[in-house]
Amino acid sequence: MRPAIPGYGNILVVDDEPSVAETLELILLGRRYDVRVAFSAEEAIETAATWAPEVAIVDVMLPHMNGIELGIVLKDNYPKCRLILVSGHPGTGELLDEARDRGYSFEILPKPLHPASILEMVASMLPQGQQGAQA
Repeated sequence: MRPAIPGYGNILVVDDEPSVAETLELILLGRRYDVRVAFSAEEAIETAATWAPEVAIVDVMLPHMNGIELGIVLKDNYPKCRLILVSGHPGTGELLDEARDRGYSFEILPKPLHPASILEMVASMLPQGQQGAQA
């Protein structure tokens, strides 16, 4: 694990596809964010317990606990954590409806994500001075 760089945001990437998660990690590390990767919702919860993320990029279709359920856990326990939910699967509307019925509102972005747009989105969610740097 790389050491935290003071002044840059903590970004949690959660995806059960290692190639996707590790690619996002490399993109974010290139901007000198402090990044942690989890391959399941359960691993993400363990990571967040000792290292509070400021932004979480979460795949919706995870095994066991889906990304929307994880988003609810993160929102309840880390209210300052901003979420970016992504999915390459159709049919996530039912999951969104269930979350809405519980009082949560989320937006899901379609995969694949362009690196420039994910970097722009992450930067817009962090306070001034934590938007990463050119490598």
